[in-house]
Amino acid sequence: MTQTTTQSFASALDERPAPARTADAAADPSLLCVKDFSVWYGQFEAVKKISLDLPEQRVTAIIGPSGCGKSTFLNSINRMTDLIPGCRTTGSLTLRGEDVYANAMDVVWLRRRVGMVFQKPNPFPKSVYDNIAYGPRLHGKPRRDLDEIVERSLHEAGIWDETKDRLRQNAMSFSGGQQQRICIARALAVAPDVLLLDEPTSALDPRSTAHVEELIAQLRDQYTIVIVTHNMQQAVRVSDRTAFFYEGRLVEYDTTEKVFTDPAEERTLNYISGRFG
Repeated sequence: MTQTTTQSFASALDERPAPARTADAAADPSLLCVKDFSVWYGQFEAVKKISLDLPEQRVTAIIGPSGCGKSTFLNSINRMTDLIPGCRTTGSLTLRGEDVYANAMDVVWLRRRVGMVFQKPNPFPKSVYDNIAYGPRLHGKPRRDLDEIVERSLHEAGIWDETKDRLRQNAMSFSGGQQQRICIARALAVAPDVLLLDEPTSALDPRSTAHVEELIAQLRDQYTIVIVTHNMQQAVRVSDRTAFFYEGRLVEYDTTEKVFTDPAEERTLNYISGRFG
């Protein structure tokens, strides 16, 4: 690794907000446990026997070149892969000890516990209020509770001040960065255990990207967050732990500081040094 690359990652590590707890793997209880987990599209094994534990109330970044299985793995955590014909899984993935792929698993319950925010902002063509209230209504929250849930969720997503006087305005009329934070608020409204972020800033301008990264920093001690990103500087800025995927396999998984300043695997070193990817 070049000295310039090392200094760049070290500088980003120094500047990021400190978490309430250390990133010591041994000290972090696991929320999601993955063992020998594979995702298949027909005969093609897109994710190959992944084993890792994702710590509770931490930000885990998943990095790697395009086509390495990052988004497929992310989508499998709340069974979005069920929507793809011919897709199947093998191995084990558990959430708080419950088998995510058990036949008895209630997928609606699962997606309430594991929220998802996609690469491109996708608010419903409804008002801001109805976007945020959609999930709580679906899960039977009484009308008297909705105002408080909407306000709390927009506060948590850092966009209350920008929406409080426009709650009845169509969410699609807001800027891209605002729409993405509205989508995050919508995911938070059902009080999930896990928040999955799939390249959440790749379609945003630098200012909106900074807003989303600040939001992740604020949420990191309240929620378990898993973020897929191609931006390695972003992974350094926002995450506590980093997993490097390559050709469907997990190559390295450790604290973000270790992965970016002293990687154990040569392929990790070559990737974060820009030699491929």
